Amino acid sequence: MYGPELAAVYELVYRSRGKDWDAEAAYLEREIRSRFPSADSLLDVACGTGAHLESFRRRFSLTEGVELSDAMRAEAVRRLPDVPVHVGDMRSFDLGRRFDAVICVFCSIGYLETVADLRAALRSMAAHLVPGGVLIVEPWWFPEHFIDGYVAGDLARDEERTVSRISHSTLQGRRTRMELRFVIGTKAGISEFTEINLLTLFTREEYLDAFADAGCPAEYLEGGLTGRGLFIGISREAGEDVRRVPPRRP
Repeated sequence: MYGPELAAVYELVYRSRGKDWDAEAAYLEREIRSRFPSADSLLDVACGTGAHLESFRRRFSLTEGVELSDAMRAEAVRRLPDVPVHVGDMRSFDLGRRFDAVICVFCSIGYLETVADLRAALRSMAAHLVPGGVLIVEPWWFPEHFIDGYVAGDLARDEERTVSRISHSTLQGRRTRMELRFVIGTKAGISEFTEINLLTLFTREEYLDAFADAGCPAEYLEGGLTGRGLFIGISREAGEDVRRVPPRRP
């Protein structure tokens, strides 16, 4: 998943679907500042190609990212050479510092397989928050909202490429098995590739319990960025072995 072929067309495809990373960053900033008005540092977990980070770096004095995929992280580093983008698994990363806000959006949390994984990830994220810091997680679908056999299709174009994306989602135990087929046309010819994504259908209660377990009690907001809602928690814990990130000014 999320190899070089997908990284090369990722933003083109999602822009064609109406995704607006800058508008989403503005929305998330409002939610953060409504709970922590002086927030000045942000960590984006599973930051992908850095599209949100590009906007957040104009909104916060310090921004950093964490990304597991080498190909996606390479795109983020190319785009934002002055923004640290760390290699890391959301279940176990440790940057040795704290931030005013930590986000994990666009359903990246759904790629975890078990409730134990979910709890480990939220503990890792919460450990990077200052006391009173804000943790925002966008879930994958809840089990009751998943449509077995769902099919979606999109066509995207820019000056050099035409890309089609067709997805088919089925239920596999507690997980969504989403098969995605991409066909790319350029002046050099036509190529194609397939990705298989597995995302877990955690329940609302499992998310809320994991937030509470991490010392970061949360509320659930309907709608959110993509219709799947948002979980927003506030950190109650302080650690002596992790330092707060000092603001970085332009």
